Amino acid sequence: MTLRASAAAAVLAATALLGLAPQAVAAPVPQPVPQPAVQPEAATAEHRAAAERAAGAPDTLATLSRFFAREGKVSPAAAQPRIEGEAVPVNHLSPDFVAGRPGASVARLEFLASRALSSDGQQAALWTARTENGWQVVNIATGDDEFRYARLGAEKLPGGTVFREPQIDAWYVAGGGRVLPLDEDGVRAVGGGGTTLGAYRARVVQAYGDKLPGSAYAEGGMAGGYAEPGPAAGVPLAAAAGAGAGALALGGAGVLLLRRRRAALA
Repeated sequence: MTLRASAAAAVLAATALLGLAPQAVAAPVPQPVPQPAVQPEAATAEHRAAAERAAGAPDTLATLSRFFAREGKVSPAAAQPRIEGEAVPVNHLSPDFVAGRPGASVARLEFLASRALSSDGQQAALWTARTENGWQVVNIATGDDEFRYARLGAEKLPGGTVFREPQIDAWYVAGGGRVLPLDEDGVRAVGGGGTTLGAYRARVVQAYGDKLPGSAYAEGGMAGGYAEPGPAAGVPLAAAAGAGAGALALGGAGVLLLRRRRAALA
């Protein structure tokens, strides 16, 4: 089951999982962000097609032109952004798994990502979620993390589930009762050889068991695992370690732009 985020965190229907976002950075939004509907539990062909239409829409491409030009590397007119390949599902650690709900999977679908390319070689990931206004791009993040980790996971454990633990920005692939790391943060969390699914659950229960939705921690408006107030309503969160954020308008919604570090295991 997926999380119904508030408008304050609509830009991340995914990355504010368990109410935690590492090194969260708030940015003002020029216009209100639509409140997401409950995300589907699986990425069907219909969902992928809808996400790809949203990613390739004229308004999205216009925003991408400004995004790729934000640091003066290329002009908006010369950026000529394009969408390449199919949208890929992006899973995050499930709070139901942390809570120990019977039958809960280690991860749940959070959004679909489409790869965007600029004429000068820049890459970005468009995060697309199903909102009350239909499928919309709710975030643009630099780099190609979503696609690289999907590929690394398939190579490391064919048929496994690739997922991210956003609280520590770690990526894994799970399957056959094992959780294997895909980046340096994952290695620090579970070791280079990975761990059992049971041992992984024990670790995340210890780390987040008292921070689930409805807990005193969550009700206190905490974010990022730090004893600091969370953002005010109407301000989206950037849940990427080392993120720098800015905002652009897209189709009447605020879109948060993320820069993020790379820590993949080649």
